[in-house]
Amino acid sequence: MTSPTPSLGLLLDVDGPLASPVTRSLAIPSIAEDLVALANAGVPVVFNTGRSDGFLVDEVVGPLLTEGLAPGARVYGVCEKGATWFPITDAGAGELVVDSSLVLPAELRDKVRALVHERFDDIVFFDESKRTGFAVEQHLDVDSLDYLARQDEIDRALLDLCTADGEGALWRTERRPAADGSIRYRLDPSIISTDIEDVRVGKALGAERGLALIAADGPLPTLWRTAGDSRGDYAMADWLFAHGHDVAHVDVRPAEGIPDKPYPVLTAPADLINDAAGALFLRRWVTDLLPAGA
Repeated sequence: MTSPTPSLGLLLDVDGPLASPVTRSLAIPSIAEDLVALANAGVPVVFNTGRSDGFLVDEVVGPLLTEGLAPGARVYGVCEKGATWFPITDAGAGELVVDSSLVLPAELRDKVRALVHERFDDIVFFDESKRTGFAVEQHLDVDSLDYLARQDEIDRALLDLCTADGEGALWRTERRPAADGSIRYRLDPSIISTDIEDVRVGKALGAERGLALIAADGPLPTLWRTAGDSRGDYAMADWLFAHGHDVAHVDVRPAEGIPDKPYPVLTAPADLINDAAGALFLRRWVTDLLPAGA
């Protein structure tokens, strides 16, 4: 029987800790198996991702249903870094909510799509599935090193486009404010893509949305684990810690450097990164929480 107050809650980035950056799917079978085991045991699980709801449904929800997600499991998708969200049940994806205040202009969407097709179609594609922001993503058949070698070139072209009409934008440490000093857009690069998004979205907003969804369904957990593959993912644990929750963060790609944080940062052995590290921690949590054979 599920405990009235869960002992553990999970806020998980998808690309990296769960989905392989090579295949963009749950390539390690134990990941879906262990996610379902935890959720069915009463652990609330929030997928806090920059991906679209369509990606999450196709690449994550399906495997969870295949593994036997139980009625009453508290599982949620928070997509586009807090801009869209939906419950995940044993019947699949529930009703999607979109924060319309975070939708970027259709004119900018068209310009970004055209830029990709005209100049960078050999290395990236325009992600048509997002509902509020946009993304340009490395083609699956393009070598990672080739993509990363050109990412800054692509990003600077996107930055120029976003600021051409006088709006302010932020990319890495570079700020290009509007005439009034405001910043509307953020360009957020990862190892496989760059998101163009409203500056208000982020993993902290995703954490806030996720906890609101959990709280609407029952008690909040007493202990949290967050997981991600980039510096931006630490914002999940930052938000939880700032709001008084007991949290530790799992960094599955610590080669970027581990920042100084007031909460524990957990890492896998050096030979395990990305989804291999994520799989290790999921299995560890299953082992710690569930009786043998459960």
